[in-house]
Amino acid sequence: MTPSPVSSTPILRTVLVWAGIVTGGLALVGGVIGYLVAGTDGLWSALVGVLVAAGFLGITVASILIANRWYGDPLYVPVFFGIVLGGWILKFLVFIVILLVLRGQPWIQPTVFFLAVVVSVLASLAVDVVVLMRMRVPHVSDVQLPTDPDAGDRRDEPAERGQDRPGQDSGTSQV
Repeated sequence: MTPSPVSSTPILRTVLVWAGIVTGGLALVGGVIGYLVAGTDGLWSALVGVLVAAGFLGITVASILIANRWYGDPLYVPVFFGIVLGGWILKFLVFIVILLVLRGQPWIQPTVFFLAVVVSVLASLAVDVVVLMRMRVPHVSDVQLPTDPDAGDRRDEPAERGQDRPGQDSGTSQV
């Protein structure tokens, strides 16, 4: 596979890797705290809360990475926004289904579940900030400058200085 020319691709891949590591840590810590607070119900509530938050946050990053594969195609912009919007709609529908399924479960401790989701979202935002602050992306990205000096808008030397242009007075009068 050829590397994507889109400058956001390495950033998003790094976010996915770091988010996976942080999710693993949160699942471990949340599971232990949930178990200590509410027994096995707390353990499962914390694990499900961390995994739900990580899954939803990963869908957005994955949808952008998938959409970036169409970079350079004439239909890139509508395809990109269609895929990303489809990912958001998918997250919304799956979120409703998960809440309906988990709503009456006797093994869910609502407080532990809620706190696990909130902590996971905050940790994901922290990962996003740290990755974006550390990555080096040029100010003008995804632009290729011409390598051939004859390509582009090139003028002859006198024309650049404002001399010898047709219809322009050079400031000297000829009598």
